[in-house]
Amino acid sequence: MEFAELIKTPRVDGVVLHRPFMPTVEGTLCLTGHHLILSSRQDNTEELWLLHSNIDSIEKRFVGSVGSIIVKCKDLRVIQLDIPGMEECLNIASSIEALSTLDLVSLMYPFFYRPMFEVIEDGWNSFLPEAAFKDLESMTDEWRLSEVNKDFSVCPSYPPLVAVPKDVDDDTLRKVATFRHSGRFPVLSYYHKKNGMVMMRASQPLTGTNGRRCKEDEKLINATLRPGKRGYIIDTRTINVAQQAKARGGGFESEANYPQWRRIHKALERSNVLQESLIKLVEACNDQSHSMDRWLSKLEASNWQTHVKEILTTACLAAQCIDREGASVLVHGTEGTDSTLQVTSLAQIILDPACRTIRGFQGLVEREWLQAGHPFQQRCAQSAYSNSKPRQEAPVFLLFLDCVWQILRQFPCSFEFSESFLVLLFEHAYASQFGTFLGNSTAERAKLSLPEKTVSLWSWVNRPQELERLTNPLYEANSLVIWPSVAPQSLLLWEGVFLRWNRSSKCLDEAYEEMVHIIEYNKELQNKVNTLRRQLAQLETEDPLLQTP
Repeated sequence: MEFAELIKTPRVDGVVLHRPFMPTVEGTLCLTGHHLILSSRQDNTEELWLLHSNIDSIEKRFVGSVGSIIVKCKDLRVIQLDIPGMEECLNIASSIEALSTLDLVSLMYPFFYRPMFEVIEDGWNSFLPEAAFKDLESMTDEWRLSEVNKDFSVCPSYPPLVAVPKDVDDDTLRKVATFRHSGRFPVLSYYHKKNGMVMMRASQPLTGTNGRRCKEDEKLINATLRPGKRGYIIDTRTINVAQQAKARGGGFESEANYPQWRRIHKALERSNVLQESLIKLVEACNDQSHSMDRWLSKLEASNWQTHVKEILTTACLAAQCIDREGASVLVHGTEGTDSTLQVTSLAQIILDPACRTIRGFQGLVEREWLQAGHPFQQRCAQSAYSNSKPRQEAPVFLLFLDCVWQILRQFPCSFEFSESFLVLLFEHAYASQFGTFLGNSTAERAKLSLPEKTVSLWSWVNRPQELERLTNPLYEANSLVIWPSVAPQSLLLWEGVFLRWNRSSKCLDEAYEEMVHIIEYNKELQNKVNTLRRQLAQLETEDPLLQTP
């Protein structure tokens, strides 16, 4: 298929662009296979380059012979194009709808993008499982890197290499895979250096109504326990949902077969509920009425902050079991590709200071989301504005980023990266020139030859000038475990995403920047005071006359 077949009118003059916080621009609108471009000949006027894949929906309006297209984007931006001529407007709208809903992955922009920057580091090779395992080997010899899934036949959503207990062979892993939903057998997620406890993740066991048992599964997860120790299984479903899963062949670990493990059920919502919540939240944020009561009521009705609270609470529980109880943890829900990954990755943010660095966070996203099989292609196909009926779309990754932002806001000096990094990841997960978030698994990315045919987002992020932009100026390395508050008054709406195209948020951004400048200034003063104190102490030791009595 040629892109030209989908473009009815490639160019229109005299188009007027309206967008948040920027002056109105008149210019020429051009459609290419991947971009909507508006260019003006005016000096110092910023052009619009919008990826078709970033368009969630469009609306058409007509006043006389002038048509308007309201473009609603996946990054939650809303822009308006005033196009002279009804036929041109209809043709542009039809072309945008066709180009923004292409299903064939190989036609997407990352396959056509050629970087204008020098690729110093190939991001596709920056966070391979082998490198992560070398770090693990330096701390313990109780684990091994298995190639049981090297051809993706045991578990299609797992990477070729997974870390498992050293005493468990590959034949055992194959048997366990038949007992777990979609073959997602328990694998290592995190090793806590402080006490040797671990966090594993999996999918639900296929116990069914007959209470099916798998001794190999019991052996595998018991192999992670130290002598005399108990473990915790954190099931991200309520007990009722887990019970209902039995009727469909799923289920949970029974106390009789897993006596050394205590099972805890939490209530993390499934994808369809989360998508509805995002739609309601964005609708509330775009409410132009000036009634604070109405706005707060709509915000509460979206339940978004409730989801944030529940996910953070569950992640804190997992971290507490590991760090304070000295117990190992197994986390799973149904598939093990959504709420499970939210919990395991957030627990690592809490426990491991390395995950709070820019590079460490990239590694976390690679391990716990991309390599762990979160279906980005499905979940991020639509955002909050789409008119299509949701299929498998859900803001699972966005919710995770929101939770990270909540922790960053509570511990502003403990993260090397700033909010800008989290916003960047949100934007690229939904629409990008890079291939990092394409596909639903490592197997799909390998089949599409993404490492050979596209550029990694990490290649862009790890350039010195980009790292400087994303670095938090308040950062001071903190080796401690950080415990976020989940009290309702401690959790705020993430304005940097949900209100950034809303005028009322501009003054808040300016206030935050002013606060950063004040804190930096205070830090400089404190450093000068400390330097003077050291110099004075040195003088006192050298000259007895200066010593204080």
